[in-house]
Amino acid sequence: MNYRIIVANATIILLWGSAFAGIRYGLSGYSPEHLSFLRLLIGAVGLMVYAAATRMRLPELKDLPVIFVFGLLGFAVYQTWLSYGEQTVDAGTASLLVSTSPIMIGILGKLFLKEKTGKWYWIGAAICSGGVFLISAGSSRPLEAGMGIIWILGASLSESIYFVFQKRYLDKYGALPFTAYTIWAATIIMAFFSPGIGMALNQASVGATLSAVYLGVFPTVIAYFALAYITKKTGASEAASSLYLTPAASFLIAWVWLGETPTTMTIIGGFITLAGVSFTFLEDRNRGKHLN
Repeated sequence: MNYRIIVANATIILLWGSAFAGIRYGLSGYSPEHLSFLRLLIGAVGLMVYAAATRMRLPELKDLPVIFVFGLLGFAVYQTWLSYGEQTVDAGTASLLVSTSPIMIGILGKLFLKEKTGKWYWIGAAICSGGVFLISAGSSRPLEAGMGIIWILGASLSESIYFVFQKRYLDKYGALPFTAYTIWAATIIMAFFSPGIGMALNQASVGATLSAVYLGVFPTVIAYFALAYITKKTGASEAASSLYLTPAASFLIAWVWLGETPTTMTIIGGFITLAGVSFTFLEDRNRGKHLN
């Protein structure tokens, strides 16, 4: 692993880890729908500049309906539901809940793509469930946190569906172009929730607006550039493995940025959740050995 790969991995971990704190801060001035729209709009403009500079090819017309579905699931629903969840769930805990997506991806692959799911996936899923329960129980307001957890797990499921079924189009267009197409589609979808955005911009604090700009430029665009680079150089599995460190970065950034300190129960539940997720990585490694 050369230094460029290391820098790219560190960039993803830090930027995606910071996104959860950025959302919490942005919600101080914007509704979940407006924050998601602003983030996507800024990201879409940045990707348009890149597409024009590199003469990125446009998608085929027959693929547009599918691209809009993927944009809805992977970005519009994911970001909006995550924002709803973070109204009552702190940033670090939200990152732990989103990290359960490998479990969901494995289950979806088994149900719809007939992929083999071994014992490690099911052990990991059971462990994750226990971790999520402890995270909820460790909240000072378990009922409100419980509703937030449901929103975030729904967001994670939506993102997992996006990742499971996109492979055919990644092979056809490439990771970065297809991501750009889906972000543009998601921006158009979220534009239906844009009424009142002008008033929100006037009333929101400068910090909340800068947070929305940050979310649109760094976690939404730059992190995906880094992810596409790693995927091209080392493959998708290696790119995904580094994301296990994202919750640790998220807790640290939320502590520095927002002053959020997790409870002991949340920390224990977080370790249990990450332990469960790690079994999916073990499953992939074992499967790779059998294939070699």
